[in-house]
Amino acid sequence: MKNYHTHTFRCNHADGDASDYAKAAVSKGLTLLGISDHTPLPDNRWLFMRMGISALPAYVRAIDEAQAKHPNLVVLKSAECEWAKEYHNFYEEVLLGEYNFDYLILGCHFFPFQGGWLSSHLDITSPARLAAYTDCLVESMHSGLFSFVAHPDLFGLCYLDWDENTIAASKDILSAAEALRLPLEINGHGLMARRVSGSKGERTAYPWLPFWELARNYDIRVIINSDAHDPQNVDQGIKEGREMAKNLDLQLANMEHLDRR
Repeated sequence: MKNYHTHTFRCNHADGDASDYAKAAVSKGLTLLGISDHTPLPDNRWLFMRMGISALPAYVRAIDEAQAKHPNLVVLKSAECEWAKEYHNFYEEVLLGEYNFDYLILGCHFFPFQGGWLSSHLDITSPARLAAYTDCLVESMHSGLFSFVAHPDLFGLCYLDWDENTIAASKDILSAAEALRLPLEINGHGLMARRVSGSKGERTAYPWLPFWELARNYDIRVIINSDAHDPQNVDQGIKEGREMAKNLDLQLANMEHLDRR
């Protein structure tokens, strides 16, 4: 079992450090672990849910130390990133370049709307905002920096009912993933722990089943990760996500190119 998406205490909403995750991964039989906390940003934006830029060297050291302590586990260095033009060079030159990150994850937690930034967790509450989220995500996908897209259907957390707008948004996201050959993530944390209620009752916020049913019409690949925020959840939802993909006849992505060994 492999997991490319985990968070450490540095994001201010998770527990444990890289070595804690590595220890838990070994105990649960994982062969590969990606440490992928929310990226620091050079302007220290959105510090309530990420480390400050000054914490980056310690974050990198913690991952290197985890690898040294657990030589039989592949521990990869990553970050989950919001994309904007002003951050492109930082991701490319500093994270992938200077610090030699193994890969970057695209996580669209914020999107521009009418001159400001809104939260993808809270603010996608109208068709116009859903369209803005979708445009931001698709533009970010085209940046060429990312190895896969985390929880592309995150909009299901606050846009509560499946309708013509979610269908249009999903088609745009899936079309971009197909054209770019960019894998999309079935998110284990969402699958096991994120519930909302719409007009048709309670459901999983994401992965939102209609999105993935629609995905069957596209030539895409999927990756299943835990998105763990606690070491004990390092394998959260991975088996269940694989079963979901199997039942929907979705093809798993081959991520072997990320394994530096």
